[in-house]
Formats: sequence, structure tokens, C-alpha cells
Amino acid sequence: MQSIREVALSKLKENKLLVKKVKKLKPAKIDSFFHEAHHEAFACVNCLECANCCKTTGPLFTQKDIERIAKHLRIKPKSFISAYLRVDEENDYVLQSVPCAFLGQDNLCSIYEVRPKACREYPHTDRAKQKQLLSLSLKNTEVCPAVQRVFEEVKQRMK
Repeated sequence: MQSIREVALSKLKENKLLVKKVKKLKPAKIDSFFHEAHHEAFACVNCLECANCCKTTGPLFTQKDIERIAKHLRIKPKSFISAYLRVDEENDYVLQSVPCAFLGQDNLCSIYEVRPKACREYPHTDRAKQKQLLSLSLKNTEVCPAVQRVFEEVKQRMK
């Protein structure tokens, strides 16, 4: 069976073509296509069966995220930062390593109720202003099978 990344790479050319076509549409139409496709995809995809996002990528942590999670863990924000985070090339807080330290063997998140905003919004295909997120969504086809489904559904709607 092909990995999520292999499937994405095999469809990269057609997905790039889709992005090019979609960019020509009005922003409201793009949002409509992606939001409908997002809801259909997540009716079929169970994130707990995959958790590839948590296993292979790390979210950005805002100061609010850090304070909320530290409070939940009953530690000081500085302790949370030193235990779990590092500063990346763009001066953002990110995980020191992946998979995420809060991901359990059962693919459940031990801080789900207080998880970072980036995790709550992932894979971003239901957010407004999809036109601005097309490059990110294309990249996310390599990580998330639901995003791959979203792209397939949008291709169908574009016909």
C-alpha cells in the first residue's frame, strides 16, 4: 500500500494544475468548494486511525497556546518551553521533535482540550480565505489523507 506522501507525490502534477485553476475563481467560490469538500472528506476519514499530522509535523505555538497548555500541565510557561519547544528559523515556537510528545499510542492527544490553535485548525481546509491557503493545502496533501480527499472532491466539482 502506498504511503500518504507517495500518493500525494503521484498526484502532485494534477494537484498543482488544480490550484492554478482554482486561483482564477472568486474567493467565495473557492471557499465554497473547499468547505463542502472538507465536510465530505471528514465524514469518511477518522483522524484517530492516522494521526500522521501529529507523527510527522509540528504546529506553531503562540504565546496564548504556551500559557494555556502550561496551565493545564500545572507548570510554568518557561518550563513548558524548555521541555517541549524550540525556536525555528522564522523565530516561531515549534516542537523540539516529532512525533508530538502529547500523542499517545492510541493516537489520542493527551492535551486535546487545550491543544495549540494550529492543531485545532488543521488541516485548514474549512477556514475562510482558502485562496490564501492553497499552497499550504497542497503541501498538506503529503501529510493528511483527508486533504487528499478534499483535492479529489474539488477536482470533481471543477469539472
